[in-house]
Amino acid sequence: MWQHRLRVERVLPPDHGLRLARCLGGLGACQPEDVSGAWANLHFLGAIRHPKHPGHNEYLEWIGEGFDPLAFDLDGINEIPRSPR
Repeated sequence: MWQHRLRVERVLPPDHGLRLARCLGGLGACQPEDVSGAWANLHFLGAIRHPKHPGHNEYLEWIGEGFDPLAFDLDGINEIPRSPR
């Protein structure tokens, strides 16, 4: 189970057009779905950052060279899941 720490920086007046809370910003990409846990994610990030790491090529082949661990997808975070009709 993951735990997240949120910091409320300010409370804005209500916007009656919004149905849900919105994320205003963040830092970094989510870990890939198949990386199991915080320690495994640190290992994964170290491997893709350092070309001499023994797992570097294997991890890049798995995740793809376009993966950016520093990217933050604000639109994706705020996307409202729609229930099937």
